[in-house]
Amino acid sequence: MTADAALFPGFTPRLVPTSGARIHCVVGGSGPPLLMLHGYPQTHAMWHRVAPPLAARFTVVCADLRGYGDSSKPASDATHAAYSKRAMAQDMVEVMRALGHERFRLVGHDRGGRVAHRLCVDHPQAVERVAVLDISPTRTMLRATDLAFATAYYHWFFLAQPFDLPERLIGADPVFYLRRKVAGWGSAGLSVFDPRALGEYERCFANAATIHASCEDYRAAASIDLAHDDADVAAGRRVGCPLLALWGDQGVVHRLFDPLADWRAVADDVRGRPLPCGHYLAEEAPEQTLHELASFLA
Repeated sequence: MTADAALFPGFTPRLVPTSGARIHCVVGGSGPPLLMLHGYPQTHAMWHRVAPPLAARFTVVCADLRGYGDSSKPASDATHAAYSKRAMAQDMVEVMRALGHERFRLVGHDRGGRVAHRLCVDHPQAVERVAVLDISPTRTMLRATDLAFATAYYHWFFLAQPFDLPERLIGADPVFYLRRKVAGWGSAGLSVFDPRALGEYERCFANAATIHASCEDYRAAASIDLAHDDADVAAGRRVGCPLLALWGDQGVVHRLFDPLADWRAVADDVRGRPLPCGHYLAEEAPEQTLHELASFLA
């Protein structure tokens, strides 16, 4: 039995070509369409505790971002445009259209939340409602960099270093790096993760192409993504659909930032609250996460 079959019973795996990548996803359920996007250094498997129950009410699509999981890893260049959140968001709009969904609900955790933010701004007609998990907006966070932020989020600055420094260092022992990273951001180390999901993260992240692509994701965040965000601010472009912000009260982001205030600075209709967990809401506090998402998305 494959990991997807065990973690997402009744879901169908798909490999959907877009104009810039091939996106792997699993699709299940019936009802209004719902797209769910994962964070770093994970895959769509992170949704395995909440996606099957949501599939009782929604047509759920759990996708691997380009560069991650079993999605393709497009070549990049010095602009890092191939891993901009704009390119990643375009992938997801095309995936949902290919599956027959012009308009959908959207949930993003961590990096997936940043893709979700860009998707809402670039494709406002496509998104009915959006939930972002355990983040404040990228521009808000980077523009406020100080010692506390740089220490807590050191990996942002490490992964954004020029090729191929982080690639070589992580590639020396990628499973050690991944386990150290995810254990350090949860509330109870590795014990909160289903071994099958953790095995998927390890399998995919051990690929040198994934390591490079994920570094490009962070290089884009510190360059082209900021330029896109600055242009939004200058033009007054905001998230117009209802937005739910959830974060872990044992995590980091709310200790350095104010998620509700930060999202209200870039979105018109914001609500949210903390949940009793660390960074990995959908795996550490699945029942509470499911309750909040189901109530909001309905």
